Amino acid sequence: MQNPEYESLKLENQLCFPLYAVSRKIIGLYTPHLKPLGLTYTQYLVFLVLSERDEITVGKLCEILYLDNGTLSPLLKTMQKNGYLKRERSTSDERTVYISLTEQGRQMLGNLKDIPEKVGKCVPVSPEKAVLLYQALYEMLHELS
Repeated sequence: MQNPEYESLKLENQLCFPLYAVSRKIIGLYTPHLKPLGLTYTQYLVFLVLSERDEITVGKLCEILYLDNGTLSPLLKTMQKNGYLKRERSTSDERTVYISLTEQGRQMLGNLKDIPEKVGKCVPVSPEKAVLLYQALYEMLHELS
């Protein structure tokens, strides 16, 4: 269809499409490293956050990962069932739930520490362009939030 009225609908004119497609490709690069460990990419992201903090509220984790509670809660329950983390209600406000890694979860971090470098080697972008892309994407993410 060559109608100029629909020019804005061309896939090649959509910023969202290459962002979506690249995101899927990048996440796919993690699969061979995470699948043998029994982890999903989103669980991996939870480990990344918990590697930086001893304890965090579920609400703060949702904020950091840009995920809603309905998405994150079942995932956290699975991770708890698998022995990687513990969830504890606050004694001062039972609506607040804290999560932290168990000993088994801390051991899993050892299995994850080399993944960023391994995946990074598969991404065809120079370190300089990666920094610029990172900055542009986070700027966009903050503006959209």
